[in-house]
Amino acid sequence: MMRSYLSAGLLFVAVATTPARADDIVDAIEQGRKAYQSGDMTAAKQSLDLASQLIAQKNAEGYATVLPEPLSGWKADKAQTSAVGAAVFGGVSAATRTYTNAKGDTVEISISGDSALLMQFAPMLNNPAMAGALGKLIRIGNQRAVQNPDGDVMMIVANKFLINVQGTADSASKVAYAQAIDIAKLSKL
Repeated sequence: MMRSYLSAGLLFVAVATTPARADDIVDAIEQGRKAYQSGDMTAAKQSLDLASQLIAQKNAEGYATVLPEPLSGWKADKAQTSAVGAAVFGGVSAATRTYTNAKGDTVEISISGDSALLMQFAPMLNNPAMAGALGKLIRIGNQRAVQNPDGDVMMIVANKFLINVQGTADSASKVAYAQAIDIAKLSKL
C-alpha cells in the first residue's frame, strides 16, 4: 500500500514539474528536424508541411483580429478563417467577415496573405497606371486602393496582404468599411 502511495506521489511530482508542452507548431518543426536527422525525408516533409499549415492558420487568425466591428446600423457574422496549403496557389491564409444592415445590404471584407500568387499580383496594383485600368484609384487612409464600377474596394497592404471589400451595399458603405480596417495592425503581422 505504501508503495502505491509512493508511486502515485512520484507520478504527481513528475507531472507537476514537467515543463509546459510547447505549442503544436514548435512540436511539428521539432518532429521534422528529428525525422530529417534520422534520414526519414517523408516524415520530415510531412512534419514541416504540418508546421507550415499551422502557421498559415495562425496567420489567418491574426488577420481576423483586424476586421472591424460592425458600423452603426449594421450587424456582423463571426469572422471566418481559412488556410489552404502550399500545393494550392502557393498557399493562402484568409479571414473574411460579412456585415449586414437592416435593409439587407451586405459588405464582405476578406484579407488574404501568404500567397505566392498575391506577390505576383501586388506589383500590378502598386503601379498606378496598371491599377487605374482596374477601376478608379482612391485613398483609404494612407493606402492606395482601387474601386471598381460596383464600388468594390481592393488594396494591397505592406506588399503582403490583399484586402477586398465587396457586397451589395452602396459604394460609400464599402469605403467606410475599408477605412475601418486596422491597417496599421495588419502591416505588423
